[in-house]
Amino acid sequence: MRQGGEPQGVQVVRQGEPTPYHCDFNSLYIDKELFMPSVRPYLHYLPHIAPNVYIDPSATVIGNVRLGEDSSVWCGSVIRGDVNHIHIGRRSNIQDLAMLHVSHKTEQKPEGSPLLIGDDVTVGHHAMLHGCTIGNRVLVGMGSIVLDDAVVEDEVVIGAGSLVPPRKRLKSGFLYMGSPAVAVRELTDAERAHFLYSAAHYVKLAADYLQP
Repeated sequence: MRQGGEPQGVQVVRQGEPTPYHCDFNSLYIDKELFMPSVRPYLHYLPHIAPNVYIDPSATVIGNVRLGEDSSVWCGSVIRGDVNHIHIGRRSNIQDLAMLHVSHKTEQKPEGSPLLIGDDVTVGHHAMLHGCTIGNRVLVGMGSIVLDDAVVEDEVVIGAGSLVPPRKRLKSGFLYMGSPAVAVRELTDAERAHFLYSAAHYVKLAADYLQP
C-alpha cells in the first residue's frame, strides 16, 4: 500500500479529475473518493473498456459490457448489461439517448437474449436495441427499435423510426423501413460507403473529446 492507503500499481481517480475511460476498468482503484458516474459494476461484473473508447460523462455503462477499441458512447445513452451480456465491436458509435439492454435467462431459454453489436456500426439518436444481434457496418436510424432475438446482417440500413420485431432477420444489402420494418430497396454504392465514413467520423470526434 502507498502512503494514504492506496494500493501500488493502480490508477486512482478522484472527484473533479477526468476519468480515464481509455484504460481497463479493473485497473482503477475504487474507493469513496472515486468519481466514475458513467461506468459502474453490477454484482461482480465490470465493464471492459478497450483503448481509445470515449464514454460521455452523462452516459451510463453498467455491468457485463465489452466496448471495442475506438468505440464511443454519447450523451445520455444507457448500456445496461445486468441480466445478460452486451458486446459492442470496434469503431462503433452509440449516439445520444440510445437505450441498450438485454433479456434474462430462463428455463425455456437458458441463454436469454444478449445484445451483440459488430464493428463499424452507427446507432442513431434515441434508438433502442434489446437483446438482438447487429452485424458489421450497420446504420440503425434515429428512434428505431430492434427487439429480442432479431438479427440484422452486415451492411443494412434501418430507417429512422422503424420497428424490427422479435426474431425477425434483416438480410444484408437492403434499406429497411416501417413498423414492422420491411425491405424497401437495395443499398446504393454511396450508402455502402457511408458505413465506414460514419464510423471513421465518430472515431475522430471521440478522439477530439478525449483530448485533455
